[in-house]
Amino acid sequence: MRFMMLMIPLGYETAPPDVQLDPERVAAMMRYNEALNDAGVLITLDGLHPPAMGARVSFATGEPVVTDGPFTEAKEVLGGYWMIEVASRAEAIGWAKKCPAAVNEVIEIRQVQEMTDFPPDVQAAAAGFGGLKN
Repeated sequence: MRFMMLMIPLGYETAPPDVQLDPERVAAMMRYNEALNDAGVLITLDGLHPPAMGARVSFATGEPVVTDGPFTEAKEVLGGYWMIEVASRAEAIGWAKKCPAAVNEVIEIRQVQEMTDFPPDVQAAAAGFGGLKN
């Protein structure tokens, strides 16, 4: 099963575009990333720039509307993610618990939807998509 572990650093929604990272925390996180990789469960991972550098495209009016960051209504934002493949939700939670997260960080774990999770009519509607090109 694939799971996405989403890092939610509380307060990151107001971080400046040039936010400075603590080298010791980065080193601890890299050791954690290496453990995921060495265990053979890591598919991919990335950190994300703060919302001040982002944009949102909304469709509430039926037309796309672009809002540049930071986003005043944001309470929690993503700081990064890991995509892992493990045997169970419990194993994904176990990996999240090993993360050297700070006291202001939360990891949300979400299982990735597989095509086999859907009924036949939904699978048929999605048929023909050949996947991503590398």
